[in-house]
Amino acid sequence: MIILEFKAKGTKSQYSSIDEAIRTVKFIRNSCIRLWLDNKGTGKSDLSKYSKILAREFSFANELNSTARQAASERAWSSIARFYDNCKKKVPGKKGFPKFHKRGRSVEYKKSGWKLSPDKKSITFTDKKGIGKLKLKGTWDLWRFDKKKINRVRIVRRADGYYVQFCVAVDIKEDLNSTGRTIGLDVGLKEFYTDSDGHSEPNPRFYHKGEKRLKFCQRRVSRKKKGSSNRKKAVNRLGRQHLKISRQREEHAKRLARCVVRSNDLVAYEDLRVKNLVKNHCLAKSINDAGWYQFRKWLEHFGTKFSRITVAVNPAYTSQNCSNCGEVVKKSLSTRTHVCECGCELDRDHNAAINIRNRAISTTGHVGTWILDPNASGDLTSTLLDSGLVEQVGSLNEESPRL
Repeated sequence: MIILEFKAKGTKSQYSSIDEAIRTVKFIRNSCIRLWLDNKGTGKSDLSKYSKILAREFSFANELNSTARQAASERAWSSIARFYDNCKKKVPGKKGFPKFHKRGRSVEYKKSGWKLSPDKKSITFTDKKGIGKLKLKGTWDLWRFDKKKINRVRIVRRADGYYVQFCVAVDIKEDLNSTGRTIGLDVGLKEFYTDSDGHSEPNPRFYHKGEKRLKFCQRRVSRKKKGSSNRKKAVNRLGRQHLKISRQREEHAKRLARCVVRSNDLVAYEDLRVKNLVKNHCLAKSINDAGWYQFRKWLEHFGTKFSRITVAVNPAYTSQNCSNCGEVVKKSLSTRTHVCECGCELDRDHNAAINIRNRAISTTGHVGTWILDPNASGDLTSTLLDSGLVEQVGSLNEESPRL
């Protein structure tokens, strides 16, 4: 499954119709959440039926395509199901109780409510919201895919305009020649990551570099009168700046992850709980700016795509243990060099990366045994009890087939 995204070009009246459709989706979702709160035992089918009732009661809801209303009720149920799962798993802290959305950003259609042009350079939405025909601006080869493989179409509103996303059911796995190499990665704040070979990738710090511009845009917002058109323009400029930084961070993580996975048969990395790490108010901004979660997400995605093994390793004592003799050498965060009595002297992050790689290999076995198995893939990494490894999360296919 891949997602192809195009910039949507239309008129102001069309954009207003899209905004109205998004508000309708928000209304249906919030109404379904209210039904669940007021009626114990409400299930997914009940929410789907309730979306039909809302269409009969409210004319603006009836104007939206039936599949879009179903998708809105499914959004409500997904938040409820996630809350139930967190309660069953006894996730520490907040369980993610379903909340009402104040702002909506997208509307999703299934198999109906839209029609592609023969050249697939424009799309027409056929419901009664009046969105009409939108031109598609982008470089992805949508014409290569059969229309039957497009499961969903989504219109997304961002600070710099509107986008149309196509969810295409295709397999994008590629077979690469084995390299016979294994690598361990230790992410950090000084360097983005240091691998077990001693190579360090610099941390770009996109938020830190753009913070001066963000502060300027924020001051412009605070000086404008609330409710004025000038304030809306200032808010939009601020949103564009935040969007630029987030895109830079995502693209950086994607390119590095692709390069690392293609160059190695096994990639080991730390199983960091970023949600817990950012509770440290002294380092929260730097940790969020580094984008460790995005990097891990793309590592796992490309591991599945290129049939490589990606392993999440328990980070406990990877910095304290000596990679040569295994002895514990206690050190503070300010100590950047690992020095052991056995004569091993390495950079702190390099020593941790070697420990991460060794811990992964000790559990999965020598990578050569995996290379001999033609049916092996990135999803076959085993997870054993007390092995220091954790189960991999599912990959997200959010990139072009060209990558």
